[in-house]
Amino acid sequence: SAYSFAAGDYFMLAQFIEGYNVSDLAWGTANAKTVTLSFQVYSSLTGTFGGSLSNGASNRSYPFTYTISSANTWTTITVNIAGDTSGTWVGATNGVGVYVIFGLGTGSSYSGTANTWASAAYYAPTGAVSVVGTNGATFYITGVQLEVGSSATGFEYRQYTNEFALCQRYYQKAPITYGAAINTTTLGTCYDFP
Repeated sequence: SAYSFAAGDYFMLAQFIEGYNVSDLAWGTANAKTVTLSFQVYSSLTGTFGGSLSNGASNRSYPFTYTISSANTWTTITVNIAGDTSGTWVGATNGVGVYVIFGLGTGSSYSGTANTWASAAYYAPTGAVSVVGTNGATFYITGVQLEVGSSATGFEYRQYTNEFALCQRYYQKAPITYGAAINTTTLGTCYDFP
């Protein structure tokens, strides 16, 4: 059913990218590099959708927009984002280097001006389509890729065995009965609770 969100509510899909994988972007310096975010999206809704790139501290963000013109049709999206020359960005560590966020419904406290860097935690641009605000709405996304430069290349497919090994780096196992807390601000740490 449709959800009417308050100013402090937000719904999103997010990917944490480890600092080791984005330290070459040199964000937070005068040499900050441009990146291109590409993906395919399919929704029962049309209009201007949004998301954001954010630093690990969530005090620098870039709300971006993209348009879905035809409902229930796969649409290829490419978004160019100039690198951030301000703020503090995690370097070559296992901390969160960049959050890639796709907004599904964002209240005014977490919405900001589109296509500009801000010193705030914005997860979507102001006025973006709210997927959760529409009864029965659907939203699918695939082929997400963030890369250095101003043009998108074809989606990089990797062999299952290689992808599985990469996933094991982030393996975490915790028993449901203990409710053990996992530190989500540090990536690449293995946890295996008895």
